[in-house]
Amino acid sequence: MCRARVVMRSSLNYDHRLQLVTFAGDTRRMLISKFCAFSSYKQMPTFLDFNCSKTIDCKQGAVRAVRYNVDGSYCMSCGSDKKIKLWNPASGLLLKTYGGHADEVTDAAGSCDSSYIVSASLDKSIIYWDVSTGTPVRRLRSHAGGVRCVCFNEDSSIAISGGRDNAVMCWDIRTRRLDPVQVMKEARDCITAVLTNEHKIFAASLDGCVRHYDIRVGELTCDKIGQPITYLAQTRDEQCLLAGCQDSALRLLDCESGGLLSEYKGHQADDYHIECGFLSNDAHIVAGSCAGDAYVWDLLEAKVLQRIRISDNGGVVHSLATHPKRQELLFARRRDMHVFSTDVQIEEEQL
Repeated sequence: MCRARVVMRSSLNYDHRLQLVTFAGDTRRMLISKFCAFSSYKQMPTFLDFNCSKTIDCKQGAVRAVRYNVDGSYCMSCGSDKKIKLWNPASGLLLKTYGGHADEVTDAAGSCDSSYIVSASLDKSIIYWDVSTGTPVRRLRSHAGGVRCVCFNEDSSIAISGGRDNAVMCWDIRTRRLDPVQVMKEARDCITAVLTNEHKIFAASLDGCVRHYDIRVGELTCDKIGQPITYLAQTRDEQCLLAGCQDSALRLLDCESGGLLSEYKGHQADDYHIECGFLSNDAHIVAGSCAGDAYVWDLLEAKVLQRIRISDNGGVVHSLATHPKRQELLFARRRDMHVFSTDVQIEEEQL
């Protein structure tokens, strides 16, 4: 399989000067070998099966997204009832409810100090919340369509959002400025996921492309996958991206070269927005499915290690979150949030 990488180098206005490089099968094999060699110095952890430790009825209509805070001590659920709820996932205790959106809440993210939350909604706005008081600090509107995804940068000074208007917007939340400080409109379809690190913004779109915006040099790099992308995740070492696609395949991409490292199949995505992610050790991959279950793969061997049965009654497992430190998972299905842990972790908590 071949993959094309388009690089647009210019100033911040991203003038279209194109450089096309094609990665053939030999290059792909070289990239896999390089990645395996990089990972070989780490002691690969033994995989332990996940078991359900708690099921929480969120009582907020359909749960649209579940997210951990920065250290995994709390989690958030986004509902079709236009609210965000803050939970203790270990006890299932509801800590706070945040209401202020005029339509379904599609995504949320916690700040680096867990003092603030930013949320996205189909009402075309994002809201910056104070966690302790539960009140909106700022409501930001510039998207022409519903907002699908949102995240913070590393120091939580900038919020980044992506919407159905095909735009990625950056917001300076340290000031009272209500307009975005940067707008990127290169995508030709809905933005489904946004990620960021110290100097780059990654945006996935239903147009089948992953776009890398290098803020330092004003460079846009576009990796063409060829399939609509519903979600995007990044390894903790920031070397690889995982793209969840509508053709029921996950594709592992090299951040530096854009090469396709591996593919993972077994789950059913169909036309749903199915999320995926890396476990805390970066050695395993997890994704939901439209058949009421989730799958865990070995990252290097691309084989299914466990099929996690969420419910015997079916239902789409569309959203998930991986704990930043432990072997723990959150899944959203219908109106419930499911917490799964390994046997070892459950035993440790009981001790």
